[in-house]
Amino acid sequence: MRRYLFASVAAVASATAFAGSASADLVSEVRLGIMQENICVLDCDNANKEPGQSLNGDILFHSPDFLGFIWSPKPYVMGSANFQGETSFGGVGLHWSFPVAKSWQFEPSFGYVIHDGELASPYPDGDPRSLAFTEEHVLLGSRDLFRTTFGLHHDINETWGVEIMYEHLSHGQVLGNGRNQGLDNLGVRFSYSFE
Repeated sequence: MRRYLFASVAAVASATAFAGSASADLVSEVRLGIMQENICVLDCDNANKEPGQSLNGDILFHSPDFLGFIWSPKPYVMGSANFQGETSFGGVGLHWSFPVAKSWQFEPSFGYVIHDGELASPYPDGDPRSLAFTEEHVLLGSRDLFRTTFGLHHDINETWGVEIMYEHLSHGQVLGNGRNQGLDNLGVRFSYSFE
């Protein structure tokens, strides 16, 4: 599974590198940056597990007309590769942008990802190895997860931008059941617009 996700992330990175040659009618913008993984937000019980950074990138496409009734979100494809060999993931979703001030936008998104992290301990309850395993790994409970992000984006000029982004991954007891420790990531990304 880890090789599959690495290939997915590599594909997104390759697409990002060649997006400049893609049709301007298709790609709206590309975003790439570094995320600090598994930060403490509300529930800090698991924030000491799987620390480190990841390379995170999105390719955003122009919003199709039929999405106009939900404020014209841009479809995206994304990938995130953890530098320490921990949880990496890739997926798709919808990205909104709402102006809040001159050159500033509030940008939420919602999507679906598949990851290569741990679902549960491979050892039986009561086994000392199980306790050691759960102290080091976030147990995500489902191979597929929801991805919710909130970003504050600033236009540097007509082409380049920068954003601070918070990202949460969880199955929400909808895509899975049982363990659902989730991941909370925070980072900075740069954007390049083709519009």
